[in-house]
Amino acid sequence: MIININDNQFRVKLTRTKEETSEGMMGKKFNSRFNGMLFLMGKGEHCFWMKNCICSLDIIFIKGNEITKIFHNCPPCETEECEHYCSNGDLVLELKGGTCESLDIKEGDEINVN
Repeated sequence: MIININDNQFRVKLTRTKEETSEGMMGKKFNSRFNGMLFLMGKGEHCFWMKNCICSLDIIFIKGNEITKIFHNCPPCETEECEHYCSNGDLVLELKGGTCESLDIKEGDEINVN
């Protein structure tokens, strides 16, 4: 699946099951097949954490086709007492930490899903 934000294109892995959503990027690295992970969340507040992640991530909450909240460079965590990153959004996109700042992706930007 391809997501476009401004003039930037990301090949994302879509989480399809509750298990995949729960696992997220734990123990995974981005590679040539995908450089983002997209979560279908539904309505309401959702919280993400960085337990057992390998690299820092930008966590992007999306409502409709608009970015509503970005948590930048969220660091990995190895304990049960990880910080939680919470907001509302129908979709959540995870990208490598620092991507949003380096590509000037910001809250209010629109996304297109192909």
